[in-house]
Amino acid sequence: MKLLPPVSINASRLMPSKWDVLAAFLVLGFIVLFADASRNLTEPLSRLTAAPLSLAPAYLPGYAIRTALRMLIAMCVSLVFTFTYATWAAKSQRAGALLVPLLDILQSIPIMGFVSISVVPFLSLAPGRVLGAELAAVFAIFTSQAWNMAFSFYQSLRTVPPELTEAGRVFGLNAWARFWRIEVPFAMPSLVWNMMMSMSGSWFFVVAAEAISVGHTNIALPGIGAYIAEAIDQKNLAAIFYAIGTMLVVILIYDQLLFRPLVAWSERFRIDQEPGNEFPETWMLTTMRRSQLIEQMTAPARALMRWSYRLAPPWLLPRGPVKTAMPSRTGDVIWGGLVAVIGLYALWRAGSFVAEGLTFAELGHTLMLGLLTMIRVFVLIAIASVVWTPIGIYVGLRPRLSRIVQPVAQFLAAFPANLLFPVAVSLIVSFRLNPDIWLSPLMILGTQWYILFNVIAGASALPRELRDVSANLRIGGWLWWRKVALPVVFPYYVTGAITASGGSWNASVLAELVDWGNQTLTAHGLGAYIMKATNDGDFHHIVLGIAVLSVFVVTVNRVFWRPLYRYAERKFRLT
Repeated sequence: MKLLPPVSINASRLMPSKWDVLAAFLVLGFIVLFADASRNLTEPLSRLTAAPLSLAPAYLPGYAIRTALRMLIAMCVSLVFTFTYATWAAKSQRAGALLVPLLDILQSIPIMGFVSISVVPFLSLAPGRVLGAELAAVFAIFTSQAWNMAFSFYQSLRTVPPELTEAGRVFGLNAWARFWRIEVPFAMPSLVWNMMMSMSGSWFFVVAAEAISVGHTNIALPGIGAYIAEAIDQKNLAAIFYAIGTMLVVILIYDQLLFRPLVAWSERFRIDQEPGNEFPETWMLTTMRRSQLIEQMTAPARALMRWSYRLAPPWLLPRGPVKTAMPSRTGDVIWGGLVAVIGLYALWRAGSFVAEGLTFAELGHTLMLGLLTMIRVFVLIAIASVVWTPIGIYVGLRPRLSRIVQPVAQFLAAFPANLLFPVAVSLIVSFRLNPDIWLSPLMILGTQWYILFNVIAGASALPRELRDVSANLRIGGWLWWRKVALPVVFPYYVTGAITASGGSWNASVLAELVDWGNQTLTAHGLGAYIMKATNDGDFHHIVLGIAVLSVFVVTVNRVFWRPLYRYAERKFRLT
């Protein structure tokens, strides 16, 4: 006779656990917040343009929710873009020859360029409605997140160990199953890190995304970014501090609910983990793993994915070594010719548009402004490197200190440096300083942390054996820095410097022309040129400025940063 468990045990199984209660609270809370933030999408756009945003602190929680949801939606769209665009570029040799340089160009275009060009098309999707402005804001935030994530995922797909791919084929996995069960998990640790960096970078541009100002079009969407723009316009320092406090709360919530669980979960996919390593745990990740409610809600998605893995019958898949088909020479010529024709046509159209009403003198002036901005970027990267490289090595070699410093550095990276613009303007005006010099540090305030993050990661990867050998040989002082520390962190430093350089070019658009109330300070440079053209609604000068900036960024990357990165990979990479 089968023995049944006591009634009390059966009853306890039916009762929701504390994890179920917590999960239900989080899910319902998100649904309510999302519904409340989206209920005004069909309202007339004139309601937003009729009156300025209120700076009363009581409105900040609602503004913070709207900004957080816009950034979350943009992050989801960026993930979709990453999984499609980067995968296509990595899997197809012909597509990669076009998509990778195109991604390099897209990354060089400042967010104000995307805003100025995309506002009218998005507003036309929902004429006279708030929805069009919301789509424009989400797209602007998307452009500050997607390119970094796509590059990271592309590089990870190109470096998947062949033995993992072959193991997937041996176990009968089709291409779709190998992508989600081998390639995505392999890329996940790096992708999650870059998601955090992209989210941090998007905070810098949230003002431009929510306070849209292109020519005669001025729209202030309810959010922290528009609140900051209004506070700057009214020279309200108290409101600036309220916004800083609210941002700190939002960043901490994002850290607890999203990024810390993702980091802890992605650590399980690292292939270089040593046996016996303990994986980090967070209360949010524990809730998702132990809640029956979450399990039931995600069960249909898991079943759908398992079903999709069986779309290709296992007996159709190759069992032996797979021979990669080489592209035909004729196909390469046809594809190259098609790409060249499309590129030349786009270049002709852009040149024709820019040439209307512009002269060669204007082009020469723009090139000189780009040269000034390039000098600022190089000087600032050099100063930040001298400051943060030794600090990053010192922190990275001390795990306990690293655990304390990294969360602080993540908040500083997420902190939008444009909140410090009012202080900078006040000091420059009070002491009658030169804006060409003293506005320059604003370009790197938000991007210098990429150097620190990557140097810390490089120092923490210093092999224990190398440290023991250097200690036994009594290598110290400058010899230790030159022969041990700097060679180990150099590839990581170059990665951080490339990211910081690109971020500084984009930040120049906001940092070289700064407003504080009725006071405007301008530094001579390409960023100020683009910003002024955007405020005036002069699309000819906008396109010219963006084109010149893209040429500078792509040229610097191809001529300086990429060869330096290949040199670092070849000479100093330990693995």
